[in-house]
Amino acid sequence: MKRKRTLKILVGVALVTVLAVSLPLMAGCRQAPPEEVVTPPPAEVVTPPPEEVVTPPPEAKVITAKIGFNAPLTGPVAGWGLPGFYGDEIWAEHINAAGGIVTNDGTRVLVELIPYDNEYMPDKSLAGARKLVLEDEVVIVEHLCGPATTAPLPFYTKHQMLSTTLTPAHMSPAAPYLTAPIEVAPLEYVPQAVYIQEKYPEAKRAAIAVQDDSMGRNHFALMIAACRAAGFEIVYEKLFDEATVDFAPIVSAVLDTEPDMFWFCGAYPDFVNLLCQQLYEQGFEGVKIAGTLDFYWDVIEKTSPEFMEGTLWVFPDFDDPMLTPSPKPDCTIQPIDFWNEYDAKYPGTWSAVSWEYADILDVWKQGVIYSNSIEPMDVLRAWKEIPTLYNTFGEAEWWGKEVWGSDNALVGKWPVVEMQNERGRIVLLYNLVDWYDEYGDFMVEANEEHHEMWYQVMGLTREQAMAVFPGSFE
Repeated sequence: MKRKRTLKILVGVALVTVLAVSLPLMAGCRQAPPEEVVTPPPAEVVTPPPEEVVTPPPEAKVITAKIGFNAPLTGPVAGWGLPGFYGDEIWAEHINAAGGIVTNDGTRVLVELIPYDNEYMPDKSLAGARKLVLEDEVVIVEHLCGPATTAPLPFYTKHQMLSTTLTPAHMSPAAPYLTAPIEVAPLEYVPQAVYIQEKYPEAKRAAIAVQDDSMGRNHFALMIAACRAAGFEIVYEKLFDEATVDFAPIVSAVLDTEPDMFWFCGAYPDFVNLLCQQLYEQGFEGVKIAGTLDFYWDVIEKTSPEFMEGTLWVFPDFDDPMLTPSPKPDCTIQPIDFWNEYDAKYPGTWSAVSWEYADILDVWKQGVIYSNSIEPMDVLRAWKEIPTLYNTFGEAEWWGKEVWGSDNALVGKWPVVEMQNERGRIVLLYNLVDWYDEYGDFMVEANEEHHEMWYQVMGLTREQAMAVFPGSFE
């Protein structure tokens, strides 16, 4: 019993000892509480902006406008046709090189010229009109003047084709689509009378002569009106046969009346040349007044620089300082640049019309931009709606009902050109409507005397015209 008890005691002591030793050890081996794990907040997810989708602009609409040129390119009147077509070519090259005419809606309009040589013959002009409109599908047709311009007018009216002329005397209410966007012959001759009054106050006696054809007769009436309005005494006024080749008798008859000035505006270039030569040979010392003076360097050579000094006409050279910069805000090519390029390409061919057809197309361009269209009637409508239109010499207005029965002539200022040191130089820019407002009665009276009012040309009396076309008398 004692032994068992001793054993229990020993076991108890041992257990205590083990516990005593183990507890500190156990305490030292006890795991420390785990460090606090700081979980970082989730990183902010930055969503990249969507890639910008660049939508390319729609490709510009590109169309081609076919432009008809129905004028004499050969024959005796080619000097008023072919140089004009050369000018059109320069204009078209510049338009196409710039990518076309840009309309207000972004359309680009390229141009294509389609010429037709009508040889200044009415039947050929009508044939050309049919080809250009029906086969070539042109959107405008440029003409010179005379019977070759009037012959196709009923056809153009039927097909609503826009056409142009250099002589608004061909206009009438029966030809609503014939327009004169640049030249307004013969009205542009009246500033010459104004200039003569200023520079030659002593000049009072006027002689007038021009060929007897449709164009000459109309110019004849206007020269009479201009001289009467200026208070000149008309001492000679006759038409000569358009087949005339010898001008010596005509000039002799003129000089027998002792004129201070000789008007032959509207005479064809060859006639002007021959008249100047005869005036030189017969010793005329007065003022020479022409409409055109084409190739005047040849005239100077056949007469003399002194004789031609002071000669007046109305079609400027485009290197004239008064023309550059152009007054047109949307000018396709500056006048001096046009002059230089024309002279480089077609030397020795500059004439009154070298720039006119091209400037008609610059007016047409204004209508295309405004209307966003090349359709003939859209352009015509735009022309009448545009607040301000420009021709070669500045702002202009649609006018003409008073004498031509239609407000389809774009009228503004026009120059007087004077020979100065063997060069033509602008000496006056004069508003033609201002002249008519003051002296229009002289024009109407002279036109009626010579049966050149629009209704007379149509074979109507004034009373008949008022009944048929009352709108032309409002």
